[in-house]
Amino acid sequence: MRKFGLLGGLITIILVLSACASEKDKIAAGSEKDIYQRAQYALNHSSWDAAVEYLQLLEEHYPFGVYAEQSQLELIFAYYQSDEHEAAIASADRFIRLHPQHRSVDYAYYMRGVASFSNDTAITSFLPTDVTQRDIGTAREAFNYFNQFLNRYPDSPYALDAQKRMIYLRNTMARSEIHVANYYFKREAYLAAANRGRYVVENMQGTPAVPDGLAVMAMGYHMLNMPELADDAVKVLIANYPNHPAIKNGKFNFEYSTAKKRSWVSYVTFGLFDKRPVIKFDSRKQYDPFYAEAPPAPPAA
Repeated sequence: MRKFGLLGGLITIILVLSACASEKDKIAAGSEKDIYQRAQYALNHSSWDAAVEYLQLLEEHYPFGVYAEQSQLELIFAYYQSDEHEAAIASADRFIRLHPQHRSVDYAYYMRGVASFSNDTAITSFLPTDVTQRDIGTAREAFNYFNQFLNRYPDSPYALDAQKRMIYLRNTMARSEIHVANYYFKREAYLAAANRGRYVVENMQGTPAVPDGLAVMAMGYHMLNMPELADDAVKVLIANYPNHPAIKNGKFNFEYSTAKKRSWVSYVTFGLFDKRPVIKFDSRKQYDPFYAEAPPAPPAA
């Protein structure tokens, strides 16, 4: 009986797969216009997986058809909406390579950047993580893609949105440097921390992370017993950001978020007792008006 049960289940699976295959073949056998209309219906009803399937059929059976180029652009968007970001990037690259002079190739450049930045959306949508504390490799890649797009098509209708996304990405990358500096403070690698702060100040001007970059420099050089460099950073911080949390009564509070050298109790108990606060700077709530605000969804092709 068990053998007959397994055989019956296998037959059922084969019949279902055959029915699905025959249905797909039936659709593929239809006209180019019919498949494209099905794709449009799926797109209009946010049925992204179905849209991807129909658009792929168009590309397979009518690669040089009337709707070929438009369907390739729409496939980029459908992949993106299906959270298949790598496929969206690959499709955008392919469109750029095949149609470099197309009137809508700017959209492919733009969506390549959007898809690149959204590569890890599936993870962050379930985990309450701070994006600036993760690997920002995708952010750098997306920033470079948007930069290429704006250099080529500064007057594109997508240019303004790309600029906003680049600001968001640049702020993210700058804040990431501060997070790394805070980590170096925790490891007592003060020179490495100060260098991260200096990098933000010198290369990330205009980002909300600059005040913390100056504070990192001040604290790092202070811990390294380099008073002149520490004083220079403090002067710039007070002159430009007098309300920074580390400023107290018009002076830099070198006890801010830190404490004195560890006591013998701390060493003996491995820090379980007499813990010292860790040096950490994060003034986003004060200086970043768009703190925790993600960019909007991209437009359809």
